[in-house]
Amino acid sequence: MSSILFEIKQGVAFITLNRPEKFNSFNREMALLLQAKLDEAASLHEVRAVYITGAGKAFSAGQDISELVGDNKLEIRQILSEHYNPIVKRIRNLPKPVVAAVNGVAAGAGANIALCCDIVIAAGSASFIQAFSKIGLIPDSGGTFTLPRLIGWQKASALMMMGDKVTATDAEKMGMIYQYFPDENFEEESKKIAAALSQMPTKGLAFTKHALNNSFHNNWEEQLLLEDEYQQKAAATTDYSEGISAFLEKRKANFKGD
Repeated sequence: MSSILFEIKQGVAFITLNRPEKFNSFNREMALLLQAKLDEAASLHEVRAVYITGAGKAFSAGQDISELVGDNKLEIRQILSEHYNPIVKRIRNLPKPVVAAVNGVAAGAGANIALCCDIVIAAGSASFIQAFSKIGLIPDSGGTFTLPRLIGWQKASALMMMGDKVTATDAEKMGMIYQYFPDENFEEESKKIAAALSQMPTKGLAFTKHALNNSFHNNWEEQLLLEDEYQQKAAATTDYSEGISAFLEKRKANFKGD
């Protein structure tokens, strides 16, 4: 069975990390296949939102350690440049909203891939662990960039150095994730969020995502100019015209993603 499951339903591309016997830890095959499926989701007009989750009890335990040892071991540099960095770049540059539905433990690269998504939802029993320090490594997959911006420098530094497990409840409280749901409601509620995003003005959401990406390095004046540029692009979309018409006619907008 494939290490990545891919299905499109009602405008949502559902991507499932599928190595449950290994807690969905990444090997080369799974990392490259995830990149391919993210590219496919980006290219298909019918896809207006992406939903990433894990099979079984885990979201992802991070790197499959077996690939780091033995005669055929992969070098760390290769894993970062060919596996994880391309994955997080694709997620951030994908012109559609990406939901991470964290169904269980998200550790190491698994945690940081989840946290770079646009909206992160977690099951009540899920947890997040910056596990790198346990084996003498530093956080990767954009973690040293993303996590301090989500929860602050001090908290991020401590979690990365101590390797503490963060529960879904605490992750929501500290702003690491958007929301958590009890396990029994998690799948239904997280899919509702992806479904709602798939019915929204896709290009406007993409412009919002690009503006947020640029805010990490722009100064105030540069960001205002960028907002001006993207707002003009948004105002030229069919969905903007539909949104205005629906507002004036006091009806629900029927956005098409154009």
